[in-house]
Amino acid sequence: MPSSVKALGPARPSGANMAPQAHCCSPAAVQRWLPILAWLPDYSLQWLKMDLIAGLSVGLTVIPQALAYAEVAGLPPQYGLYSAFMGCFVYFFLGTSRDVTLGPTAIMSLLVSFYTFHEPAYAVLLAFLSGCIQLAMGFLRLGFLLDFISCPVIKGFTSAATITIGFGQIKNLLGLQDIPRQFFLQVYQIFRKVGETRYLVGDAVLGLVCMVLLLVLRLMRDHVPPVHPEMPPGVRLSHGLVWTATTARNALVVSFAALVAYSFEVTGYQPFVLTGQTAEGLPPVRIPSFSVTTANGTVSFTEMVQDMGAGLAVVPLVGLLESIAVAKSFGLTNVLGSLVSSYPVTGSFGRTAVNAQSGVCTPAGGLVTGVLVLLSLDYLTSLFSYIPKSALAAVIVMAVAPLFDARIFATLWRVKRLDLLPLCVTFLLCFWEVQYGILAGTLVSVLILLHSVARPKLQVSEGPVLVLQPASGLHFPAVEALREAILTRALEASPPRCAVLECTHICSIDYTVVLGLEELVGDFHRHGVTLAFVGLQVPVLRVLLSADLKGVQYFSTLEEAEKYLRQEPGTQPYNVSEDSVPEHKIALLKA
Repeated sequence: MPSSVKALGPARPSGANMAPQAHCCSPAAVQRWLPILAWLPDYSLQWLKMDLIAGLSVGLTVIPQALAYAEVAGLPPQYGLYSAFMGCFVYFFLGTSRDVTLGPTAIMSLLVSFYTFHEPAYAVLLAFLSGCIQLAMGFLRLGFLLDFISCPVIKGFTSAATITIGFGQIKNLLGLQDIPRQFFLQVYQIFRKVGETRYLVGDAVLGLVCMVLLLVLRLMRDHVPPVHPEMPPGVRLSHGLVWTATTARNALVVSFAALVAYSFEVTGYQPFVLTGQTAEGLPPVRIPSFSVTTANGTVSFTEMVQDMGAGLAVVPLVGLLESIAVAKSFGLTNVLGSLVSSYPVTGSFGRTAVNAQSGVCTPAGGLVTGVLVLLSLDYLTSLFSYIPKSALAAVIVMAVAPLFDARIFATLWRVKRLDLLPLCVTFLLCFWEVQYGILAGTLVSVLILLHSVARPKLQVSEGPVLVLQPASGLHFPAVEALREAILTRALEASPPRCAVLECTHICSIDYTVVLGLEELVGDFHRHGVTLAFVGLQVPVLRVLLSADLKGVQYFSTLEEAEKYLRQEPGTQPYNVSEDSVPEHKIALLKA
């Protein structure tokens, strides 16, 4: 959208002040739980205009994407649309950011395909259970669990998912049939059947044409110069038309492909594989099925949960990777969405970017998007049957291509090569099973973290007095390694040397550390030398006082410690007892 359009009205409300924190029962607290109350009283006609533009823009983007993502999920096309509107309405009331849009995404659709066996009943139940888990995580403040999933793990997962989704669409781009969904089997079968494309040249040509059109339109959008007020009205109008066409490029290209397919249908010859019949009308409102009747009998709720297995952990966690702060909104969207046959949804980066570029002012833009999706379900489903699968495959490929970050490998090689390990482990194992990839990558990241905790770097300064400074905190796994390092450098020297342990970076210790320090002080005492402490933080002093550790001598500065250990007059150490602690430290200890 031209930049001048954004400047027409008053400043847009920011996400930060739309949900202020406050005490319970106060108006601000009510706004925190129902953020719509923060911006609705100030809503203006100018905001309405901008929200209408943004809502229509996102709607024209999400409708073709929803149809395409249903194909990724292995579900009938209408389930993509069923999943595309509930998030708009929920976020209208609970949204704390004007830009975020909730709905089906490529990666979430891929996970649904993995864990629901292309059965709509499983997909809807997975949405309900995922929403319940996300709500529980939000209320119980379990966001710290997501903090253990590092950026390399996320990048490895998204890159593998991008390749899996993109490669999975080759069969539709080429018009191939009976291709399995498991990645390695897909690769084998596609290469085995690629010769059949000579009989399916229509799908291959149309798919490539659609991809080229989408790429050209995206490049045009990225290179359209901003509109200036001094430009003639005709130029500004042309810029607006170009912006509209490039923003709604998915809808334009899919409509073009459907028109081409319909033209062939009229002649009685159809060279394309079409999407096929899409169920008409709005979805019925009903609770998810907690059992499924099949030809082999009835599958109970317990059996369905067992069948979905790790998906009940992977799907809600991946849905919240963007931010645990929106867990309640995402969770409620999935719970309510399951009542209208939605499969699990999450925030869409691509459509959020469209929303922001369109100048959206409030979450009311999502209301327009939701209404547009409902109208398409009611009036356009008969036309969707003419959409070639190759056109939807082109939409999917162009949507997921930006998710593959090829530069991350070079970046990690330059910044910290060890981070390549969890990245590569996650990336490779996700082609086998997603849960194994994420679990293994997270485990490797945690092991790297634990190694840095158990073996902190020790900075050593040689001089008249040996000074050792742990470069990070001191926790119980690191005590033995620290003790060995100090003993080797100080007590195994000939003759034994006094040493200073510089504790500036140590902000907390536990009982195991206290025992280790006590043994260390005793070792020095038995060799007739002194271990002095410098820079003890208040929490560390509090623990040492509580443990009644004897024989620990500490100084305020390194210079004082070195002067004392060189036996220069005028400097005395503090002992670890409340009587000897400086007054300013006592005040902090009692605070």
